[in-house]
Amino acid sequence: MKDQPQCCSPGRAAAPAGSPPENAWRRVHTGATTGMKLIPGGEFLMGTDGTYGFAADGEGPLHAVKLAPYYIDETCVTNEQFNEFVNATRYRTDAQTFGWSFVFQGDLTPKQRETAVHQQVVGSEWWCRVDGATWRHPEGPGSSIKQRWAHPVVHISWTDAAAYARWAGKRLPTEAEWENAARGGRVQQRFPWGDELEPGGRHLMNVWQGDFPDQNTCADGHAGVAPARSFKANGHGLYQMTGNVWEWCQDWFDPQWYLRSPAEDPVGPEHGERRVMRGGSYLCHASYCNRYRTDARSNNSPDSTATNLGFRCVRDV
Repeated sequence: MKDQPQCCSPGRAAAPAGSPPENAWRRVHTGATTGMKLIPGGEFLMGTDGTYGFAADGEGPLHAVKLAPYYIDETCVTNEQFNEFVNATRYRTDAQTFGWSFVFQGDLTPKQRETAVHQQVVGSEWWCRVDGATWRHPEGPGSSIKQRWAHPVVHISWTDAAAYARWAGKRLPTEAEWENAARGGRVQQRFPWGDELEPGGRHLMNVWQGDFPDQNTCADGHAGVAPARSFKANGHGLYQMTGNVWEWCQDWFDPQWYLRSPAEDPVGPEHGERRVMRGGSYLCHASYCNRYRTDARSNNSPDSTATNLGFRCVRDV
């Protein structure tokens, strides 16, 4: 296992320990299943004992998990879908409440950098605090989602994602449900399509190409977040389970969790300070953060938001 680099999604300060009652896990059966895929129940192998991951993330040990069947969104929740939620509820996201969010420097024009950036993340200076950056204005004032309705909604905190899921009659996936779905029926392979990152030279997900963080060759066809249905779906018919945007899961994060996790329908620790996120993003690169794998884990504080943070939902059968 490698030492853990600073995570490629920046965060606000960790939340106080303990899960609010309204965020406690429970089964949900009411949401519409349009645009979702049914994942059969059964057992799968979760995690990895491989040496290519990060020890501090707690990616192992490899262990068998049995899950009940569930539905999961084919794609991350899009800007169009989130807009319907906001129009119906007048919900304000955490980024809107705080008045700022994290934006990757490469997504900003020189003028935006000059006028909007007032602070950078120490040690990860490619992350900029941008006043006015929200899901409606991904790069801050002057930017919009008018041409990005089919893109995953970003600048979404765990709290925002959970609020949308409740409104939709769904819930966030448990970490085990997410990994099982991401594998697409494959057993112990790093990616939804196999073990090779670019089989036959083909790009099968949206991750960083070139020299991070200064040069992106865009060899995979995308300079930033790609539309939600880009690239081929996995064996379960799910799009972009790896790369593009990080996806929030229900679970509190604990690097030792796999050592004591239940063998059937695990829902994560009862308490914690940071939530699990899965899948990597368009900023992941082998030289910095190779967490664009089905077995990789990461985490962030529940109120954190950035240009590469989104989510998808599940509901029970």
